[in-house]
Amino acid sequence: MNLWNLFVSFAKVGVLTFGGGYAMIPILEREIVDKQGWASSEELMDYYAVGQCTPGVIAVNTATFIGRKVAGVPGGIVATAGVVFPSMVIITVIAGILSNFADIPAVQSAFAGIRVCVCVLIFNAVLKLWKAAVPDKATLVLAVLVFVLSFFLKPSPVVFVVFCAAAGILLTRLGVRGK
Repeated sequence: MNLWNLFVSFAKVGVLTFGGGYAMIPILEREIVDKQGWASSEELMDYYAVGQCTPGVIAVNTATFIGRKVAGVPGGIVATAGVVFPSMVIITVIAGILSNFADIPAVQSAFAGIRVCVCVLIFNAVLKLWKAAVPDKATLVLAVLVFVLSFFLKPSPVVFVVFCAAAGILLTRLGVRGK
């Protein structure tokens, strides 16, 4: 495994990801699953889910998990550096420039357009996650239950993750999943 290739692949993900963690799923899938073959779509979604549950930025956590899978600890470090590097450079440049132009109507309009694009990217990511995460009636019921509970209750997302993990184990042991 070439660590430079790992760095460049995750730098591409880092430079092309606008809108946060959810917007990066299609880019990650194209680069890591389709192009490099370092993980399957299911593995990527598992890493992504764990990355959401652990402290830190989802993109960094996911890069670390995949990098470690591909090339051990050095791979985890290199993949993490790759996904973070473009953001550090871009944010440094934008921070130096944006304060001078933030009040210009064209700049404000451009950001409004970017927000719309990010919403669409997030929606597409949700659809891909939905297809992989809800393959049967039992998980559909679980998804609806968590959605309703999250709407009315405001516990930590960790509570939902632990609840769903336990429910998944229980449903599998009872033979309910997959029907």
